[in-house]
Amino acid sequence: MLHLPMINKNLIKYTSRIPLHSPWVIITIFSVLGLIGILNHSMWRDELNPWLIVRDSKSFEDLIANIHYEGHPVLWYFSLAILRKIVDNPIIMQIFHLLITVTSVALFCLYSPFNYKQKFLFSFGFFPFSEYLLISRNYAFSMLFIFTFCTIFNSRKKTYAYLAILLGLLANSSAYGLLVSFSLALTLLAEFCFDREHCQQYISQSQKYDLYLSLVIIIFSFLISVYILTPPIDSYLHGGLNNGWIVQLDIRHLLRSIGRIFGSYLLIIPAHKKWIDLIICAVITLFILVLTSLKLFRKPVPLFLYIVGNCVIFTFTYLRFLGVPRHFGHFYLVFIAALWLASYYQESPVLLNKFSIYPNSVRFVHTWHHLVFMLILYIQFAGGISSFSRDLIVPLSASRETSQYIQKSGLSHELIVASRDANMAPLSGYLHRKFYYPELKQMGSFTLFKKGRTDVKQDEILSQINYLLKNQDEQKKILLILNKKLNVERNDLKIVPIKDFKRSWLNDERYYLYWVDKA
Repeated sequence: MLHLPMINKNLIKYTSRIPLHSPWVIITIFSVLGLIGILNHSMWRDELNPWLIVRDSKSFEDLIANIHYEGHPVLWYFSLAILRKIVDNPIIMQIFHLLITVTSVALFCLYSPFNYKQKFLFSFGFFPFSEYLLISRNYAFSMLFIFTFCTIFNSRKKTYAYLAILLGLLANSSAYGLLVSFSLALTLLAEFCFDREHCQQYISQSQKYDLYLSLVIIIFSFLISVYILTPPIDSYLHGGLNNGWIVQLDIRHLLRSIGRIFGSYLLIIPAHKKWIDLIICAVITLFILVLTSLKLFRKPVPLFLYIVGNCVIFTFTYLRFLGVPRHFGHFYLVFIAALWLASYYQESPVLLNKFSIYPNSVRFVHTWHHLVFMLILYIQFAGGISSFSRDLIVPLSASRETSQYIQKSGLSHELIVASRDANMAPLSGYLHRKFYYPELKQMGSFTLFKKGRTDVKQDEILSQINYLLKNQDEQKKILLILNKKLNVERNDLKIVPIKDFKRSWLNDERYYLYWVDKA
């Protein structure tokens, strides 16, 4: 029988052999904390609406038609369809999402050229440790495919097929994934056209039809993505997100768009009503952009990616959609990818000689860029720890707590009228059932913003409940769930409050339960 002191001694001896600066230390800590975080996370509507679309679409054709209204390509939905065949519970979606992020961080820690401190700070930064970890959405694919692309970048010397497949997957992961994929494809094309040494090496080592096959994969993937992303004529998205396309010059909007790059690096969005905030953040952003461009000046291909990637995403940001962190976080991913790809290239004096830049200036740029880069990583790290901790303490949505109460109270089989429909997706996902939605005047689960769906006020909700009570086969009261407190009354209805669930970061995903019966 082993004694405890002996076990402790052996354990200490074994663990002491593990190098503290091993990337596996970061990966292990990230995986454990990530599992804790994602199992604690209360999913909100944007996470569970895709799950419901996959769950309740009547056929494959119906699924494709429904995805058309979502403004996202098919990859995430197809992944959920496969997962649902394994386990018909949205928790599997969270586990899958965790695996995506852990794999991305593992690739970064094992294969990127950054030092240990930089890898540690990045891994527990805001985007990997919070935005693309806890919230189960298609945007985590961007980090996975971009980092995989960077990891196997050298394979282009013999074949473009692997990179083409990755670009195809990235293009079909999200609209922003398509923009980054397009930027990476242009980078490969520019290198192939202007780097004669690389072109000759590829031609001498590659298979006969490799280039044509790779082009077909990329073009076909792009066409599929654009086709799915193009909304139907009756979609609310057809007129454009927010106010549609911005085609005129608007200085305030231009500064707000630059502020999204600032937000992707430093996690602060400048107040759009204050000119001084917009101008200061724009100046700092331009300083970082110019500094990074000068840092990459001796390596034209990564420089091309950095400039084109920022221009493509910025153009979309200005013309179409300002976005939120999960969207403009792609500026940050392009920044990291450009620095990563720079490690594959020898320094070239071509641009330095052409623009008459002195070597001393380059050393000055490298010093300052390192300081700025470390500042960005520290801010990202602080944001990641803060956001991750906040989610552990206060749930993003009150959906899980509400669902657990409904199940424990034996209310899950009642006739449930729920409104607003778009905010009820988490409850429908957790309870694995449909509700009656006043916005649709029928039973439903997911929400598509298209014709046939109408926002309703509380008096209209009560009118529909009154109609349901009069026309039901059995005399039963109705469970009403609202995401805003009921502030109207009706003399012909008896309304009894049951319980409120207000513990949520999202104001519109706090839930209020009522019994409604004939007066």
